[in-house]
Amino acid sequence: MEAKVALVTGGAKRVGAAVVRRLHGAGFNVMVHYRSSATDARALAAELNLQRPSSVAIAQADLLNMAALPVLVQQTVEHFGRLDAVVNNASSFFPTPVGEIDEHAWVDLIGSNLKAPLFLAQAAAPELRRNHGTIVSIADIHAERPMKHHVVYSIAKAGLVAMTKSLARELAPEVRVNAVAPGANVWPDGESVFDEVTRQRIISSIPLKRIGEPDDLARTILFLVNDAPYITGQVLAVDGGRSVYL
Repeated sequence: MEAKVALVTGGAKRVGAAVVRRLHGAGFNVMVHYRSSATDARALAAELNLQRPSSVAIAQADLLNMAALPVLVQQTVEHFGRLDAVVNNASSFFPTPVGEIDEHAWVDLIGSNLKAPLFLAQAAAPELRRNHGTIVSIADIHAERPMKHHVVYSIAKAGLVAMTKSLARELAPEVRVNAVAPGANVWPDGESVFDEVTRQRIISSIPLKRIGEPDDLARTILFLVNDAPYITGQVLAVDGGRSVYL
């Protein structure tokens, strides 16, 4: 049987790399998108291609460039012959307190977290319909309960949740569309708001008393992609129970 094919945005490292490894381990061929992490993308592809030759390819694109999105889909289909799953993982994250919000922050955060996933889904829709495929996006528990000082990010993720539900209606019955909503997962790089005191406070608010690991999300995404044929339009919290207390 021809292997199914997944496109994972921001797939070179952190959560994205965990998703790539899980999908690959389940038999998928994977196109790993990256923006600037070329070294990580090449290393991941080399690692997985040793396990199964020619099963992973990489593609560079700036997802804020709308013209690049159909090209990314086209590259995937041309390389592997098909496309069955899109995982919208790539995301920007930084604070935007009221009084400091500018257009650059709006374009970056809305662009990476909402605009790019929508236009990528639109570009991929014909191929996904043909193969009865699926889309999974990474939302956030703060889409429903906004994070203080992160106004634009919270707005973007709320839009992503609405996009997930809207596309589930628009693309049914051929394409399933779902999302996962992490709580604290991998600590952001260079994010001063998450100092040690803040991190411990967050951990203490999580019923399972730990932050998530990339593989917690990756395993859930694999479930939604591969083992949930009657689930669409849903946002599944993967947060150790933290949203219960928010």
